Amino acid sequence: MGVSGGTDGTADGAGSAYVESPARLIALSDGIYAIAMTLLVLDVSVPEGLDTAGFRHEMSEVWPKLAAYALSFGVLGAFWRDQRQILHRVRRVDTFTIRLTLAGLGAAALLPFPTSLLSEYGSEEPLAVSAYAATVALLSLLHLALFTSIWRRSHLQARPIPARLGRTVVTEQGAVALVCAASVVVAFTVAPQAALYTWLLTFPVKHAVRWRGRVAAHRT
Repeated sequence: MGVSGGTDGTADGAGSAYVESPARLIALSDGIYAIAMTLLVLDVSVPEGLDTAGFRHEMSEVWPKLAAYALSFGVLGAFWRDQRQILHRVRRVDTFTIRLTLAGLGAAALLPFPTSLLSEYGSEEPLAVSAYAATVALLSLLHLALFTSIWRRSHLQARPIPARLGRTVVTEQGAVALVCAASVVVAFTVAPQAALYTWLLTFPVKHAVRWRGRVAAHRT
């Protein structure tokens, strides 16, 4: 996807960047998220030719990998949905928007690696948990930067973004990053497994932020 213009690209007011439809960026995003989500399952396998005892042992080793797979599949699915919602609010994308989106896609494509670390060492090594949390926090911060850059530049928007919605998205993405940062501290000061439970806080936090946004919308 070029950033130097094309058949549908035009120069912006400064004449230094080009803008175009977000359709190709959305298609690229869909493809990379699909690949990253597929790669997660490659770490889940059982060797062939095992006897009964060996098979049962290998299956006991598979459950942590399945849990890590399910967690990361859900995480990537949520970020994919959020990114599509952001990009569908865009009428045209410029160079900065493209770069932020590509950075986020790079972080999403990286997630299978810390997922593998988490499945193998998550119960013992704080660094494995921290690597996973750092990747998710980076994804959240890049989504936050992408949304904020679009929110502040109305000429890129397909339709105006209400201030209430903007505050809700910023608070939600920021809260996810903060929970991930807190889990790193918990992993090193308490226990890696305790850090895993810290991530469960993201669900009530996100629900509370969205609920507050809906209440504020009804009051206006």
